[in-house]
Amino acid sequence: MNFSYYWPIGLIVLSNVFYHICSKQMPETVHPLAALTVTYGVGAVASGALYCLLNRGGSLLAEYRNLGWPAFVLGLAVVGLEAGSIYMYKAGWTLNSGHLVHGTILAIALIFLGYFLYHEPITWTKLGGVVLCLAGLALVNR
Repeated sequence: MNFSYYWPIGLIVLSNVFYHICSKQMPETVHPLAALTVTYGVGAVASGALYCLLNRGGSLLAEYRNLGWPAFVLGLAVVGLEAGSIYMYKAGWTLNSGHLVHGTILAIALIFLGYFLYHEPITWTKLGGVVLCLAGLALVNR
């Protein structure tokens, strides 16, 4: 087993667990976008600290000069993801179905985006997975 291959998946899963718990626990009286201003402040400080810790001798300013449009669009996408999750839970979605529904729809969309944008193959196995995902959605939403 190659640890460097698998640890990011563990980090994503653990982070997503906390992400969804925190999104669902956001107080009703707090506007989601106000909460996100604190979230991004904490995220910026944590990112800067981790950069300095893990990239000793590096220069954030030098890194910033190499940024292209993806970093800026990613910022907008992250706001959409986080605000959408908070609003999803405020609208009444449950912890055990909201993420499953949007995750399944996302997985299906990414199969086709991968095909059209990056020429990744669509196999019969993947199409079978899409059918199973759709069946799962039907069962979850009963």
